[in-house]
Amino acid sequence: MLTEMGMGTSLRRQDYTEAAVRAVKDALWHNSINLAELFGRDKSDMLIDLEIGVQQPDRVDASALSVVFPYGQVTVSVVKGGLDVPRGDGGLPTVIANAAISVSFEV
Repeated sequence: MLTEMGMGTSLRRQDYTEAAVRAVKDALWHNSINLAELFGRDKSDMLIDLEIGVQQPDRVDASALSVVFPYGQVTVSVVKGGLDVPRGDGGLPTVIANAAISVSFEV
């Protein structure tokens, strides 16, 4: 019923989880759609599918992503994607995470 995208970064610490959390928040803060109310449903009925793309999926704590959502039944999938941007000074790369959030209801 609804799909939203977001992007998050970790500029210096190469923290893939923090970049992913920022991507989720970016996606959520893009809208204020009252989807549950539109269909006379409770917000807890929302099925939320979250897909996070980062270059090193094994470095993301998926449980830290679920708690960003204030309601709904969240399923998290972390896949290879996003981008690690090399730094000119030879330091750790900047981590970019991409988030795609899909919201639906069981019918």
